[in-house]
Amino acid sequence: MSSTTTPFAGTYTADPVHSSFGFAVRYQGVSLFRGSLDEVAATLSDGRLEGAAKVESISIRTPEQFRAHVLSPEFFDAANHPEVTFTSSSLALREDGTADLDGELTIKGITRPVHATGTWIEPAGDAFGNARGHLNLEAVIDRTQFDMNWNLPLPSGGNALANEVTITVELSLLEQKA
Repeated sequence: MSSTTTPFAGTYTADPVHSSFGFAVRYQGVSLFRGSLDEVAATLSDGRLEGAAKVESISIRTPEQFRAHVLSPEFFDAANHPEVTFTSSSLALREDGTADLDGELTIKGITRPVHATGTWIEPAGDAFGNARGHLNLEAVIDRTQFDMNWNLPLPSGGNALANEVTITVELSLLEQKA
C-alpha cells in the first residue's frame, strides 16, 4: 500500500457545475434505477470533507408522479428533510491516487456511519488561473437504515427494489484564495 499524502492544503470548495451526487439501486431484480441530486455543495479543509445535496434537485428519468413519490415520506421526505448531508471523520489520500473516506451520512434526519473509496487528482492550475483538484468517491448503503422502506413484492418472489444503494460523488474542487 502506498503512503498517504496531503495535496489539498488550504480550503477547497466544490464547483457546482462540475460536481455531482448520484445513486443507483437495483430494480425488478435486473435493472438499475439511477438518479442524481443536482445541487451539490462541499468544502474540503484541513483533511475534513463536509457536503450537502438538495433533495428537491433530484433528477430521475421517470414521469412526474414518480418523482413526487421519491420526494415523499416513503423515500427522501423532502418537505421535512431538504438536504442529504455528509461530514467526514477521516480522509486518506494515497500517492497512488486512491482515496479512503469515513464519516457520517444523514438522510431523512437519520445519521449513519459510511465508508467510501475512490480516486483523487492533485490540484493543478486550470484555464482560469485557479488551483483545481478532483475527488471521486463511491459508497454502498442500505436504504432501509435511513427509513426508506417502500417496496412491492414481485410475482416471481423477492422485492421490486433492492435495499443496497450505490452512491457516487464526484467533486471538482477549487482552492479558495485567502
